[in-house]
Amino acid sequence: MTAKPVHHGFRMPAEWTPHERTWMAWPSPNPTFTTEQELAEAREAWGAVARAVRRYEPVTLVVGPGDAENARAIAGAGDGHPLDLVERPLDDAWMRDIGPTFVTDDTGELAAVDWTFNGWGAQEWARWEHDSKIARHVSDVLGTRTFSTPLVNEGGAIHVDGEGTVLLTDTVQLGKGRNPDWTREQVEAEIHAHLGTTKAIWLPYGLAGDYGTYGTQGHVDIVAAFARPGVVMVHSQPDPSHPDHERCRTIAAILRAATDAAGRRLEVVEIPAPTVLEEDGEWVDYSYINHYLCNDGVVLCSFDDPRDEEAAEIFRGLFPERTVTLVDARTIFAGGGGIHCITQQQPKV
Repeated sequence: MTAKPVHHGFRMPAEWTPHERTWMAWPSPNPTFTTEQELAEAREAWGAVARAVRRYEPVTLVVGPGDAENARAIAGAGDGHPLDLVERPLDDAWMRDIGPTFVTDDTGELAAVDWTFNGWGAQEWARWEHDSKIARHVSDVLGTRTFSTPLVNEGGAIHVDGEGTVLLTDTVQLGKGRNPDWTREQVEAEIHAHLGTTKAIWLPYGLAGDYGTYGTQGHVDIVAAFARPGVVMVHSQPDPSHPDHERCRTIAAILRAATDAAGRRLEVVEIPAPTVLEEDGEWVDYSYINHYLCNDGVVLCSFDDPRDEEAAEIFRGLFPERTVTLVDARTIFAGGGGIHCITQQQPKV
C-alpha cells in the first residue's frame, strides 16, 4: 500500500494558522478571458488581490512565459511584503484549485498534496494540460515532499477546521465528471488520508450560480467555511426569488444538525448575500464566504453593494484580531470564482 500523508503524521492546518506566504497564478489568454479587455480587467482584479494580500504576507506569483513584467508592474505595485515570481506554463489562474494543498507535521516539515486536476470535471471549455502540473511545479520549487492521489479534487472543494473536520459537497467529489467510480466511503477515506481529517460533513450542493458556464459544480468555499473550530459561516440568500434562498436554508440546517470531529454541535453564522440577484440574465453567486485569511488580515470580497459593510462588520466580529480589507471581486466572479479561489496559503512551519 502506498503511504499516505496521514501515515507520516501530516495534516492540513486551518487557514487561520500563520502563513509563510500566499501563492497565486497570473491570468493568461484562455477561454475564461476571451478578449484583450477581459484579460486586462482580470489582471487588474488579480493584481488588486495580490496587493491586498501583500499588506500581510509575501506573495509568490506563478506567471506564464513572457508575463513577468506585466505581473510585477500590477501585482507588485505599492508598498507591502515582497512579490516573488515563478515562470511556468499556465492554462488558467485559479491557484486554489490547480496548486497544491499544503500539509504539515509536528516536526515542522511541509509537504504538498497533488490532487488530480481535470478542469473542474472535464468541462468542455476548460484546458488543463499545464494546470494539472502546477501543484508539482510549486512543490519542486519549495523542495517539499509531494503526495499524489488519483482522486479528482480541488482546493476550493474542501474546507477544514484544523481539528479533524472537513466540508465536502456531493456534486463535486461524487460528481460524474470527477470521480464517477468512487463511493462516498472511498472518497472520505482518501480525503482523510491526505488531510489528516477524521470527520466529513457533506453538503448536497453549492450555490445555484456555480453550475453555470464557468462554474465549479458546487465548490464548498463559496457557500460555507469554518471561522474557528466549532463555528462555521454559511452563505444566506434573504431574497426568496433567488434559488439560493432554499438551498442556503437547507445547507444551514444540515450544518446546524452536524457535529464536528470533536463531537461539538456546530455554531452557524449566516452571512447575507449581496443585494444584487442577477447579472446578464443569470443568477449570481456573489458571496462573502469566499474570503481569504492572511497573517493578521482578512481579504474580503466586495461588490459595490449595500451589504458589503454589513459583511465586513460580521467578519470583524468573527476575527477581532485581524484587519478586514475589502477588494472588488466582481471581475473575478465573472470568471467563475472569488478571492479564495485565486489564493493558496503556504503554512509557516
